[in-house]
Amino acid sequence: MLVDTHAHLNFSSYKDDADEVIRRSLDEGMEIINVGSQRTTSQRAVEMAEKYPDGVYAAIGLHPIHAAEEEFNPDKYRELALSKKVVAIGEVGLDYKSEYASFKEKQKEVFLKQLDLAGELNLPLMIHCRQAHEDLIQTIKQLNNLTIRGVIHCFTGTWTQAEEYLKMGFYLGFNGIIFKLDLDEVVKKTPLDRILLETDCPYLTPKPMEGRNEPLYVKYVAQKIAELKEETFEKISEITTENAKELFRI
Repeated sequence: MLVDTHAHLNFSSYKDDADEVIRRSLDEGMEIINVGSQRTTSQRAVEMAEKYPDGVYAAIGLHPIHAAEEEFNPDKYRELALSKKVVAIGEVGLDYKSEYASFKEKQKEVFLKQLDLAGELNLPLMIHCRQAHEDLIQTIKQLNNLTIRGVIHCFTGTWTQAEEYLKMGFYLGFNGIIFKLDLDEVVKKTPLDRILLETDCPYLTPKPMEGRNEPLYVKYVAQKIAELKEETFEKISEITTENAKELFRI
């Protein structure tokens, strides 16, 4: 069994066949967490999860790249969180890529509001971070009175940065990006009990596949991690699934 802890089947790339993709995954014994990036996609993630009695869950949140265009309304997200299928607040965080760097402070403001919501609802966080790891680490460290749990999704930082997150109790999420960037050292050094598998589909399709990504392809991420850690595929699958079930209470 495998868990794709970060999918976007609620995005338009799957508008014609999302149910078919989900069914293929469930038939293989997989479980999926679909992740929102705005209120609309968060709502779709919840609606999608509620169509299935088991194996499909939702995360709700406002992505940092949308922080300038959409006002974060915690009441709307509290309403979505009434669903028992909501297992996390995400995708939230900081993104300092050039086209989004002009509204860094707005991103931080929205991020902190969603941290508060996660604490209020006792839900873990799915944190997005691009070109902002040092700022994110310092932002979290300054919240001395707040207990935060969650995953650093699609981790692309250094081992030194990874160590900081691990010390704070976070999991690291790995996906097809490990086929594109040199993250071998980070994967090898990260304890297996702190790793989550994900696809970030429809993006970051892992080798040897091409085109649109989908949850079933998370097995290639598991295989790559098994090779790097010199472990069996079965052990990687077992431990990462346990990790997902523990963090997201699924």
